[in-house]
Amino acid sequence: MFRWKLWQEIGVDLGTATVLIYVKGQGIMLREPSVIAMVRDTSEVKAVGDEAYRMLGRTPGNIVAVRPMRDGVIADYELTEKMLKAFVRKVITGPGRLFKPHIMVCVPSGVTEVERRAVLQATREVGARKAFLIEEPLAAAVGAGVNIAEPTGSMIVDIGGGTTDIAIISLGGIVVSESLRIAGNEFDEAIIRHTRHKENLLIGDRTAEEVKMKVGAAMITRPNDIHELEVRGRDLINGLPKTIKVTTEDTVEALKEPIQKIADGVRRVLELAPPELVSDVIDRGIIMTGGGSLLRNFDELLRQTTGIPVVVADNARDCVALGTGQALDMIHVLQDALISDTFLRR
Repeated sequence: MFRWKLWQEIGVDLGTATVLIYVKGQGIMLREPSVIAMVRDTSEVKAVGDEAYRMLGRTPGNIVAVRPMRDGVIADYELTEKMLKAFVRKVITGPGRLFKPHIMVCVPSGVTEVERRAVLQATREVGARKAFLIEEPLAAAVGAGVNIAEPTGSMIVDIGGGTTDIAIISLGGIVVSESLRIAGNEFDEAIIRHTRHKENLLIGDRTAEEVKMKVGAAMITRPNDIHELEVRGRDLINGLPKTIKVTTEDTVEALKEPIQKIADGVRRVLELAPPELVSDVIDRGIIMTGGGSLLRNFDELLRQTTGIPVVVADNARDCVALGTGQALDMIHVLQDALISDTFLRR
């Protein structure tokens, strides 16, 4: 007999840079920065998400705006719980408010048991009826439209804000994987370091992110790949404001080291994979997901590094969130790969 579900089913991409929340039947209902602002002495929450992000680097002494997630995992448990609770309240509407939701949260493939417990505990404290964890490469594959239940190898490279997860997936599980704590945030820091070293100019995180998005590239393949952007910062010699032009060549030079580490990680996963699955990957190509995969010519660099076709998923930024929500309908396929709140009672 058909029964109405009185609770909502929610998928959460709890990212280092951005939180995305998918509500079953409604799609992605929230996309906000992973930032929380609070009063320093009382721990009163002043703002979360977009409003708190605008406060970064601009708060008075008694208010602090921070990112409670670091490298894809919880760095500050209490702040993460408060931030997640505020976000979940925003998306649960109507009769759903009366019933605890089922929540699936994605985590990097390399997290420790302690980190898994922290995420599950925070999810239960938010008010979840049932809490599940899914590893990011699996969620990204589901969100990208890969039939993960097939006995065929699929390779995913998910580049988020705090981690890059590389995995080969077959039969609903991860066969070989590697999680690198190098991703979009590390790209921003590399641009800041390069600008400070080359121009004696100190720029902020938000400026570095703008440089990465507007003129950044993994490599230059043709002349019209080159762009430039005016940026403002503080001159480290005289302490005064200064404006310079940053070019695509500057970003290629700045990002060379972190990008090479990701390329090396892809090669290591391919070297460790069974030959039959590598053969499947050669036929099907490598799928890139996550905001970091949108860096200009990153797919071409990986293609040249591995000799394997590389494609960026159509909805690269949203793949993990979509897959996390859709995985709630695939528990029978993913039962061996998921971690549920029974893990807390062990």
